[in-house]
Order: sequence, then C-alpha cells, then structure tokens
Amino acid sequence: MEALIPVDERGQMVLPKDVRERIGLRGGDKLALSTVEKDGSVCCLVLTKAEALGAAVRTALGAVAEGLLGDTPA
Repeated sequence: MEALIPVDERGQMVLPKDVRERIGLRGGDKLALSTVEKDGSVCCLVLTKAEALGAAVRTALGAVAEGLLGDTPA
C-alpha cells in the first residue's frame, strides 16, 4: 500500500507529493481512471497518465492494423 488518501466532503482527494513526484505528475497533466470489478462491485481504481494510455492504445491498435493489413496485397 502506497498511502491512505482521505476524501473530503466534496469528493475530492489529493495524491501525496512523493507519489506525484515518482510518477512525474505535474499540474495540468490528465489521468485516465479505470475501475476493476469483482462480484458486481468496484474493488479497485486504477489511475494512468493519459499520455501513457494513449501511447499504449496506439501501439496495440497499430499491431492489430498490421495484422489485418499485412495479409492483404497492396
């Protein structure tokens, strides 16, 4: 466990400074939120820097496109 993060009355939370520094998170960066469900309930929240997620999706889709297009003559 990295940290316990309190949620205020407005539902806002703050990531600890040491965590933000380790992942290189700066003001203005965007995070993508994903949830993991187990037995119909959300059990985990996953935060990913949006730029890293975008790059991963482009890489995955590029591989799929190559697989689809690689088998057809040009």
